[in-house]
Amino acid sequence: MKKMMEHASQIAFGRMDQCGQLAGTHDKWDLLAALTHAAEEFGLSHRTLGVLKALMTFFPEREIPAEPDSAVVFPSNRKLAERLNGMPESTLRRHLASLTGIGIVSRKNSPNRKRYARRTGGDCQLAFGFDLSPLARHAGQIFDAALAAKSQAEHLAVLRDKVAVLRQKLIEAAPEQAVELVEAVRKLLRRKPCEDNLAQAEEALRKEISALPESGEPPCPALSATGMSGSCNQNERHIQDSDKSVFDSETHATADKKNNGKENQPENSMPGNDLRQVQRACQEFQNFFPGQLRNWQDADHVAERLSPMMGIDMPVLSDARAAMGRKQAAVAVLCMLEKMGSIRSPGAYLRRLAQKARVGQFSTAPMVNALLHGNSSVQPTC
Repeated sequence: MKKMMEHASQIAFGRMDQCGQLAGTHDKWDLLAALTHAAEEFGLSHRTLGVLKALMTFFPEREIPAEPDSAVVFPSNRKLAERLNGMPESTLRRHLASLTGIGIVSRKNSPNRKRYARRTGGDCQLAFGFDLSPLARHAGQIFDAALAAKSQAEHLAVLRDKVAVLRQKLIEAAPEQAVELVEAVRKLLRRKPCEDNLAQAEEALRKEISALPESGEPPCPALSATGMSGSCNQNERHIQDSDKSVFDSETHATADKKNNGKENQPENSMPGNDLRQVQRACQEFQNFFPGQLRNWQDADHVAERLSPMMGIDMPVLSDARAAMGRKQAAVAVLCMLEKMGSIRSPGAYLRRLAQKARVGQFSTAPMVNALLHGNSSVQPTC
């Protein structure tokens, strides 16, 4: 695939080829869209593509014919600059030279190098300026390069997701190990890495995960009916209607509470984890997702969709879920949305909350209570 792209970028558009003579006509906007997808393969900047688009607007027909000198436009530099919102003439000349140098358009110069047309009656008999016909003659090459670029982008997206999943798996399996690798991968995913860098990161993560000791889960002890006191009526009073949507990472938050010597409290007794109280405290999310939250899956789904809008990367949200549980993480994101005006870096703020959650020093209850009571004195600082 990579070789095909390189080959496509090395072929000059203006050269004649046997297939190009039979190319017929092509929609100029389809050609422009394909060139936009394959811009990197042909060394085109977005400003150069903008100049090409301005040239196309001077061609009255939507279909560009493939015959040489059949799609000549002859706007002056002043007219072109007007359609480009006042682009300086020196910049315009540079982009025009780039288009002709690559071969996307060709020049048809008059004896005095002016751009004009000679008409007979209402028909244009002779025109001097920029010829757009090379686009139609090499439409096959353009569309092939665009498809290859799109396929490569999809491949990179899949590879990027694989690296993100492996990074999260390593964090959950051994949060204290390979800290430098986890941080390096986080920085890599924030950029636009190439395929080689992603492949190297994937290999390093897989190697680190495979080196971890296998931790088998101990078998659950069988429940014994002996030793239970109380009547059947007493047992019935302890039956509670639990939420079927239990998140896997909630057990992590429960373990943190036990490790810090605190008694295990029912989550519904905590104001920060009561869904109705969360909805009363957090109203801002309804500007983006109107309607009530029916259950905790809805809250988790809304928080996941809000996070990119707030500037929180998915790895940061995943780290918070692993540290405090999906339910608590969703509440934290909804509460942060209410205070977005005072949070300089939402991603860093949520990462700090996750660090506190790992040592049992974080709960969403104060955040919810502060919003319920309109406590404006609690100002985030991260």
